[in-house]
Amino acid sequence: MSEASESRYLTNKTYDEIAVGDSASLTRTLMPEDVKLFAILTGDINPATIDPKYSESGMFREAIAHGMWSGSLISTVLATQFPGPGTILIDQALHFARPVTIGDRIVITVTVKQKYDHNRHIVFDCVCTNQEGLQVVRGTAEVLAPTEKVSHLQDSHAPSIHIDDKHARYTQLLSRVKGLEPIPTAVAHPCDEESLKGPVQAYQAGIIEPILVGPESKIRSVAEEFGIDLSGVRIVNAAHSHDSAAMAVSLVKTGDAEALMKGSLHTDELMAEVVARANGLRTNRRISHVFLMDVPTYHRPLLITDAAINIAPTLEEKADIIRNAIDLAHILDIAEPKVAILSAVETINPKIQSTLDAAALCKMADRGQIKGGILDGPLAFDNAVSIIAAKTKGIKSAVAGHAEILVVPDLESGNMVAKQLEYLANALTAGIVLGTKVPIVLTSRADTAETRTASCVIAALVAHANRNKGNS
Repeated sequence: MSEASESRYLTNKTYDEIAVGDSASLTRTLMPEDVKLFAILTGDINPATIDPKYSESGMFREAIAHGMWSGSLISTVLATQFPGPGTILIDQALHFARPVTIGDRIVITVTVKQKYDHNRHIVFDCVCTNQEGLQVVRGTAEVLAPTEKVSHLQDSHAPSIHIDDKHARYTQLLSRVKGLEPIPTAVAHPCDEESLKGPVQAYQAGIIEPILVGPESKIRSVAEEFGIDLSGVRIVNAAHSHDSAAMAVSLVKTGDAEALMKGSLHTDELMAEVVARANGLRTNRRISHVFLMDVPTYHRPLLITDAAINIAPTLEEKADIIRNAIDLAHILDIAEPKVAILSAVETINPKIQSTLDAAALCKMADRGQIKGGILDGPLAFDNAVSIIAAKTKGIKSAVAGHAEILVVPDLESGNMVAKQLEYLANALTAGIVLGTKVPIVLTSRADTAETRTASCVIAALVAHANRNKGNS
């Protein structure tokens, strides 16, 4: 049998083949999904392990594994490697010396301590150490060793488990505005199915009071074609898309609307009216866009900025982009957001401008020029979102592996990151434009009604924050 073929088999050691002092090892790295799966399988929902906010305020300052996660790996070694198939666990005693955290690489070693011929039991010393060589678990295990030789073909198609309910995440997002007054929202040119369905859906959910601005006959024709109920919805007639954009912005200027929403017109048409010096919606802040993404494989919300407005922002513009994102994070109840300033590498390289900008922005935060968040950069994408990658590269940072805001170098890279998360990682996506007098829902023409409705939730939260700011 070839070496490749042998690797596909689990081959045991019988009692007679085992000698005192023999040992075997297994190496595993604790992944975030391991913690979730262990909690689901066992029902152990200790917040120290599954609640990031609770765990960060606890004695270990980061999420830790369930103690028996390490203990179960001892059983894995015994059952699959040594002695292997046919082994029956009789007794086990464990001492937990220190916590195992996300990204820790654990080496599990079992060593034969005693053999009992009368009942073919074997006692093993068991030790689990982390990547620093420190013991995390030690103890003993007593097993009934196999008496017959077994060579078992491994199943190359191990069961896969996917934990996600996008509808539940969507419903949870909508619950954030429950009990809040709907926000009057001017919707510019909603003249196709999704751009009309989105604001109407948000209206029916009690999130906004839409004012549909566009050719009334066209809007009503789309509603009739796709069975969209416009009962109770105000329509302001406009001649064409340019006129729709101008009138929608005018409704905001007059105070009739507290938010603006893009319909089926092109982004440039709407933004040209927004940034117009005479009648636009500019403030003293740089206008920027933020994607809010709920990614099922990530343990906290992600704000990605700027992936839609600023093509190649300068250092000064990046500072405003970060300030806008931090303000949104505060509205979303993230008290001190962790801001990762992204580049291709995590070290400063004079040939890569984004690394120099990252260093300068972090120093600006140190000097109080950017407030309200914790900044770190440059960080590569993997270091920003994966504590395992950060630990592997020796990066010690409050942000690395726990980022809540990702500041991208330019629009191209940001748009690619956001679209990949949406289409390949099943992220729930919402988009908002900030730095203007009112929040602007600026979705893609390809976005679904659900994405548009989710974006309305964010716009409503920002509008209510603006109301509270004005009343204070």
